[in-house]
Amino acid sequence: MDNRDIISKFEQRKDNMLNILHAVQNNNPNNYLTTEDLKLVAEYLNTTYSSVYGVVKYYSMFSLKPRGKYVIRVCKSPLCHMMDGDNLMQEIKDIIGIGLGETTDDLMFSIESSECLGHCAHAPVMMINEKVYKNLDSFKIKNVFQSIKLNEQK
Repeated sequence: MDNRDIISKFEQRKDNMLNILHAVQNNNPNNYLTTEDLKLVAEYLNTTYSSVYGVVKYYSMFSLKPRGKYVIRVCKSPLCHMMDGDNLMQEIKDIIGIGLGETTDDLMFSIESSECLGHCAHAPVMMINEKVYKNLDSFKIKNVFQSIKLNEQK
């Protein structure tokens, strides 16, 4: 679907900016927003490019560079850190073979950190695309990635 068609589904109000940006980014197979996307949103909402750019740079859920099909966000809040989040982050890096802020060569996975994913009672947590994984340990992490790989082979 064309981005103009996606954007036109929203009312031309600036308070729709976040939803429009999410919709446009989700339409991109590499999970990011291009300069053209930002210009298009700014034009549609009758605002400046720098306003849209500022919003995109502020929120960690948006990206200006290509990312993998599966965007992994690992919570780095103090509670997740205390619940062995650092070791779990290392395990994820080892399984996927990339570091924080990187994307696999096949554009399958990207790893990012997040200040808080809002599930502190179930720490440590990670989010892959829109799905949250809670009470993580080594076993659960391995199962998550095995499941993703199996689904990709279908």
